[in-house]
Amino acid sequence: MAECGPCVLKDCELLAIILGSGTKGENVLEVSGRLLRKHKIDTLSGMGIEDLEKIQGIGRVKACQLVACFEIARRATSKQDKPAIRSAEDVFKVMHDLQHLKTEHFVRIYLNTKNQIIHEEVIAKGGLNVNMTHPREIFRPALANSAAAVVLVHNHPSGDPAPSDNDIELSKRLVKAGQLIGIEVLDHVVVGSGGYFSMREEGLI
Repeated sequence: MAECGPCVLKDCELLAIILGSGTKGENVLEVSGRLLRKHKIDTLSGMGIEDLEKIQGIGRVKACQLVACFEIARRATSKQDKPAIRSAEDVFKVMHDLQHLKTEHFVRIYLNTKNQIIHEEVIAKGGLNVNMTHPREIFRPALANSAAAVVLVHNHPSGDPAPSDNDIELSKRLVKAGQLIGIEVLDHVVVGSGGYFSMREEGLI
């Protein structure tokens, strides 16, 4: 028996189903094929209604249909199990690409009550300043994301993951600030060439 169902359809065929109809000069498959030749699926999924309306053959209704479908897909994906952070090794697995960067990047990772990643972002590149590492800049987004804990990560482009005195002092300051507002700083991991240094595991925080 031949396979059937959405999994066997091509991208242009799935897009055609969403669009529903073509234009005066093109049928719906031709419209969807043209769209995908010009824009990748991930590009289309990031476009708003106004941008989609500018594309030939996409009116207001079709633009709204596309945005709605992509938003449903995003929500479904966001509800899938996210990586859990149980150790510094888990942090390194998630952030291992930092070891290859030529400039210093400082990243904060927000976790839920199950230690699953709910949000991560780079807050500084090429070095830190006082404003970037002020407790309010670390914990305000944590509160906004309903985070239960935070993991701090940065890389040393030199390749040596050993923390500086400033790294240690910053970590201790943020741990104390987190204790005051009920958001635990689980660790501060420094990524180097092929390895990492965990301030929690080394007893520095």
